[in-house]
Amino acid sequence: MTVPKVTPIAKPPRAARKETLAEPASVAGELMMGELAQLLGYALKRAQLRVFEDFLQCVAPVQLTPAQFSVLLLLDNNPGRNQTEIAATLGILRPNFVAMLDALESRGLCQRTRSSNDRRSHILMLTDHGRATLMRAKKLVATRHEARLSELLGEDNRVALLAMLAKIAREF
Repeated sequence: MTVPKVTPIAKPPRAARKETLAEPASVAGELMMGELAQLLGYALKRAQLRVFEDFLQCVAPVQLTPAQFSVLLLLDNNPGRNQTEIAATLGILRPNFVAMLDALESRGLCQRTRSSNDRRSHILMLTDHGRATLMRAKKLVATRHEARLSELLGEDNRVALLAMLAKIAREF
């Protein structure tokens, strides 16, 4: 059996290929979102990405992620609770939470001690440095991040959005 020969098609030079690839996007403008624009899950995720980006910029001086900030807040409000309770409340998987605690502990922000009631469990406490870092972070979040969100939404919409998000988290 013989295979017919195929003549190769000459590729344009690399620079010309880049221009060709970039051209349709600049000519077409924005992509049409279609049904995607009406999906609540998609809208929530896009909003979350923007909010987290702003949060990270606002708390850059204290170098905390939203999850780390949440852990410190819970520890401040619930001293002496175990790591399973904190992780479950925040919906963080155990392996991820252990790694996060390692990072927070290495920075001197919190400490783990064995529970006297259950030797398999660790009790979590903020250190003085952790409390000071949290106070600074709370001030940055309130005066920059949350203030910007409140200004964007207005107080009535902010309260309504918090209620709607709480309902989704609680009932969905």
